Amino acid sequence: MRNPFTGAIAGLAAVLTFSSIAMTQPQQRPHQGSVWKYDGRDRSVGSGGPAPVHDLSGSWAGPRSGAGAPDSKPGDVPSMTPLGQKLFSGNKSLQKYDPAGTNDPVARTCDPLGFPRADKYSIMEMAFATMPGRIVVLYPFQQQWREIWMDGRELPKNVGAIEKGAPDPRYYGYSVGHWEGNNTLVVDTVGMDDKTWVDRRGYPHSIDAHVIERYTRTDHNHLTVTETLDDPAYYTAPFVIAKADYRWIAGQDNPKVAVPFSNEYMCIPSEAIEYMKLVGSPADEDAATGVKK
Repeated sequence: MRNPFTGAIAGLAAVLTFSSIAMTQPQQRPHQGSVWKYDGRDRSVGSGGPAPVHDLSGSWAGPRSGAGAPDSKPGDVPSMTPLGQKLFSGNKSLQKYDPAGTNDPVARTCDPLGFPRADKYSIMEMAFATMPGRIVVLYPFQQQWREIWMDGRELPKNVGAIEKGAPDPRYYGYSVGHWEGNNTLVVDTVGMDDKTWVDRRGYPHSIDAHVIERYTRTDHNHLTVTETLDDPAYYTAPFVIAKADYRWIAGQDNPKVAVPFSNEYMCIPSEAIEYMKLVGSPADEDAATGVKK
């Protein structure tokens, strides 16, 4: 079943802890398998036994619960360079501005979350699929995915440079990973499109930013995630974007139990534009034509 944009924007507003959008939207109660709601019955209890070696496959629930689960903990408040501070001051997040005033690219025009923001935004749930030579990370909102290459290849260099053969930046960057010991996956990502934000607070990143993720599966049911950004152009030192604890989602190996990713939660650009016209146009102005009433 595809949820309409109104449901998606209501979820977005709740995730971004901005209540006035949600107040204008029809309230929906997602079913038990919805990506927007996880309560105690969804999250496995106990250790579940030892962690399998070199395997994160399956769906994981983040530390928060409730419809429209909020973003992960905000992470460090970074020390910024003058250029980074200038760019940050121009980003108007939904935390500080109303829907008409924000320039958040996700809220305004349904642009892709991009990376590293997708990890933080999808704190309520994410999934991993293991394939030959790579691990695919699945994100529920916007139904996005990214590849982590595990075949020993090197990260590309000079992403976004004008010289011939230089790779283009990508919304989700270029990622390679390796295992440390039996249960820690370390992922390095570069080449992320600088139009995206680091998180909902509006922190910027450059094309030359480097993100390091560490996924440690301490037992079958527990996964700790730490994400660090290194971007000397905008920040004076590397800083932790987020740290969160995930739990294995109960019943996902039972075909009779509703599982994550069974619904679509889409952000539809055309409907986002119409919504922003509705909430952004002055009361005495026709939203469709811009003409004073």
